[in-house]
Amino acid sequence: MASKTIFIATRGSALALAQAHAVLAQCRAAFPGEAFELKIIKTTGDKMQTASLAGAELPKGLFTKEIEEALLAGEADLAVHSLKDLPTELPAGLKLGAVGKRADVRDVLIYRAVSSGAPPAVRANADWSPGQTSAREPRGFKRGLTIAKLPPGATVATSSTRRAAQLRERRPDLNIVPIRGNVGTRLKKMAEQGELDATILAAAGLARLSFVIFPDGRLQGGDVPEGLLAAPIEVEEMLPCVGQAAIGIEIREADERLEKICAALDHFPTRQAVTAERAFLNAMGGGCQAAVAAYAELLGHELRMRAVSFLGGAAKRAEAKRPVQEAVPLGVQLAVELK
Repeated sequence: MASKTIFIATRGSALALAQAHAVLAQCRAAFPGEAFELKIIKTTGDKMQTASLAGAELPKGLFTKEIEEALLAGEADLAVHSLKDLPTELPAGLKLGAVGKRADVRDVLIYRAVSSGAPPAVRANADWSPGQTSAREPRGFKRGLTIAKLPPGATVATSSTRRAAQLRERRPDLNIVPIRGNVGTRLKKMAEQGELDATILAAAGLARLSFVIFPDGRLQGGDVPEGLLAAPIEVEEMLPCVGQAAIGIEIREADERLEKICAALDHFPTRQAVTAERAFLNAMGGGCQAAVAAYAELLGHELRMRAVSFLGGAAKRAEAKRPVQEAVPLGVQLAVELK
């Protein structure tokens, strides 16, 4: 008798599906005798795509609630999440079963090349005001643009409170505006809306969607608009959000069959690093949209972690090292220092 099919739950966005298909391939390779299928579930966050998520009163589990309900109801068995979207406190009966190997944690500055000229579909912006670049005169930049090299008053689009806070810390003169949509939509907006000088995306998300950043700054992929360039931002300049670039696998507790599968998917160095980061976020009392950032990495037998908080307004930073077995105390320690 064939064993029961194991359903892998995921959101339906291009990035979520890319991540889920990668996990599906790992599962099938590690357990050829098991049957695995994807199950797409629409979440609250998917229904809010036209609204800015940069706000105070946001639902908890914005991109996870409906998926977790499916797990608890037995309608799905494994859930694939961008770990940055997974709340630090999970519903009773669920746990983080595995964490995949982390990809590039850096953010990436996306901008128009100086020679790109005005794209044919450039739109005028009815909200344009003095000090902004006209949508009819899109501004381009030379290769190797950095946050420091952006011109005074440049407009950078991001709906991440973490990114916005770190941008304002380094460049208080910048004009930060919200932007919504998936990666392809944001790239299209960057190419077409001349009032935008730059936007910021995650390197891991770009890579998982098969976009390639060449050493000379060229950005290539299936639907990259012509004339866009990319420049990775080092973590020393912009710390990532908790869990950035890691994939989390959520399962029901006390399910031996699922735990065996997760054991084959878990990457120990990444698991320890994100355990410290999530302990920090939990101790800070923040969610995925909080103006905090943290990055832990395994160096030999020690975890090194750096963190920054803007919850009190001004930036507060901390850094510490602890043995790898003390991931949770490390995260709590930095939270205590920054509160």
